[in-house]
Amino acid sequence: MNERTPRRRPAAFKLDDPHVVVTSPDHSDDPAPHGVQIVPQPEPSLPVPVQDQGPPTRRLRWSTVFWSAVGGLVVLGLGLALTDLADSLFARSEALGWLGVVLAVTAAVALLPMLAREIIGLRRLATIENLRERAVATLANDDRAEGRAIVGDLLRLTRSAPKLARARRTLENHLGDIIDGADLVRLAERDLMTPLDHEARRLIGAAAKRVSIVTAVSPRAAVDMLFVLATAFGLMRRLAYLYGGRPGTLGLLRLARHVVAHMAVTGGIATADSLIQQVFGHGVAAKLSARLGEGVLNGLLTARLGLAAVEVTRPLPFAALPPPALGDIAGDLLRGREQQP
Repeated sequence: MNERTPRRRPAAFKLDDPHVVVTSPDHSDDPAPHGVQIVPQPEPSLPVPVQDQGPPTRRLRWSTVFWSAVGGLVVLGLGLALTDLADSLFARSEALGWLGVVLAVTAAVALLPMLAREIIGLRRLATIENLRERAVATLANDDRAEGRAIVGDLLRLTRSAPKLARARRTLENHLGDIIDGADLVRLAERDLMTPLDHEARRLIGAAAKRVSIVTAVSPRAAVDMLFVLATAFGLMRRLAYLYGGRPGTLGLLRLARHVVAHMAVTGGIATADSLIQQVFGHGVAAKLSARLGEGVLNGLLTARLGLAAVEVTRPLPFAALPPPALGDIAGDLLRGREQQP
């Protein structure tokens, strides 16, 4: 209240009082002939929240129809081929026909557990991905109930890891404490993910060293490509097993697609290239031959692929712990190369 406005004591009035005059804001400066003058204040306009409806959902996806039709044709073709094979075997000999039937039934029975294992592996990878997304949301909204649910799911996920028994017992003792949801997620990351992150870094470093050595001494580029490809898939599978995943063949292909997509989104190739140029620019390439330099290059790219696989297969995001850096693995790789004769 400024100095020009006269100060008065608070008072109460009735709206039907004849001494109370209600005027518009345009005539607020006009003095009231008698009584009390009231000027209504306009209500502030509040923003109306608009819900994002997202992209329109399509009821019919033509890609689903196409692949379903192709899958049906493949199944019909295989069934027809097996039927023709059985008829041909029975035409030659009844014993060969029954042998073919027994082999077909045996293959079908063996296929069922393989399909079940693939489905379980895919569901486990989806569970880990969902757990990581929930953890990211809990770190943002600090929901205590959701944080306790995430920790419980994480304890069940790592139940088969004997090296985490002590960490699980310590974490279970904290579930009854009054801790915020984000702090629970960070606590679970420090207790459960620390030994797994150290083991993941060791696996990535070992794979990078193997790739660098083999590509440095291999005389054929085709052998280099096959070895790098096999090492990359093996590294992704071991990292997935380390963090609780059990991917089969289909799960490994899905995991590789996610790793490549993550590298493309985060600019992993560009980061690796800049680091390689920086390392080679400090005179390291001058100390190495062309083959050794190519081996170091392939080893660094394998290490970058492993780091991307860690971020994809890890059930919790990096919040309380720093993510493993490519520079540390590159330093270990280069020191190992310099120690070799």
